[in-house]
Amino acid sequence: MFEQLGLIGCGLMGGSFALAMKKAGLVKRVVGYSKSPSTTDKARQMGVIDVEAPSALLAVSGADIVLLAVPVAATEATFKAIRHLVTPKTLVMDVGSTKRDVVEAARRSLGQQLGSFVPAHPIAGKESAGVEHADADLYLGKQVILTPIERTLTAHLANADKLWAALGCKVRHMSPEAHDGAYAAVSHLPHLLAFAFMNGINSQAQRDSFLSLAGPGFRDFTRIAASDPKVWRDIFAANKDELLEQTQHFQKALYALETHIKRGDADALARLIAQASDARSGWQPTDN
Repeated sequence: MFEQLGLIGCGLMGGSFALAMKKAGLVKRVVGYSKSPSTTDKARQMGVIDVEAPSALLAVSGADIVLLAVPVAATEATFKAIRHLVTPKTLVMDVGSTKRDVVEAARRSLGQQLGSFVPAHPIAGKESAGVEHADADLYLGKQVILTPIERTLTAHLANADKLWAALGCKVRHMSPEAHDGAYAAVSHLPHLLAFAFMNGINSQAQRDSFLSLAGPGFRDFTRIAASDPKVWRDIFAANKDELLEQTQHFQKALYALETHIKRGDADALARLIAQASDARSGWQPTDN
């Protein structure tokens, strides 16, 4: 489908995308650039990329598809670095976990080539970052949310749909605003709570004793607390309004539980627990 992928950011997400495209036979050549030369070199040694580019701009040179796999805070600077070599025939995508800020960065930076950009958020990842964890099957069976805007070219959106589907993904379309509101609730808030919970445990003198007694429930609840700090710092900052709205809903729900515990109201407490249990039991993951 594509002659050359220009990969900007050769870590877990970008590296996995390149490997997935190669495995599916969707690209002939991958030219990669990362801020860290050692990362780019490792990506080449692993076969993630075929050629190392000395800059983001040169990674785009000759590419008919470009993927930005950089922290969301670096998106605008990256757009500015590559815009002179983006053409109307170049499909440009990102993998950022927030979309409204990314779209605004594209509006400010891409100018007449804004139509080439199809914002994307694959719902996939690992707690371990780095190209050494890149996996050709990372996106297989996962959802990918595309958030096209009014200037997104129809042909590029259609190619993005076909590409992600060819990688085994379930593709959905949303507006950037709807995306950020939804993922504040089901992704960003859970990460915030996991970080806060671990910090709460770690702040106590008995933390080592507590942790030595932890079992599967603790493991499952805290798994995402091991996620990349810089990535999540940027996500929280980019989506702060929607995230803070979700923290209010959480605090209200937590206060209700606390109140019934303090009052010793077992029946009311059981009702709230049952509501949560029924909701969780009725939920079916979309990537299964």
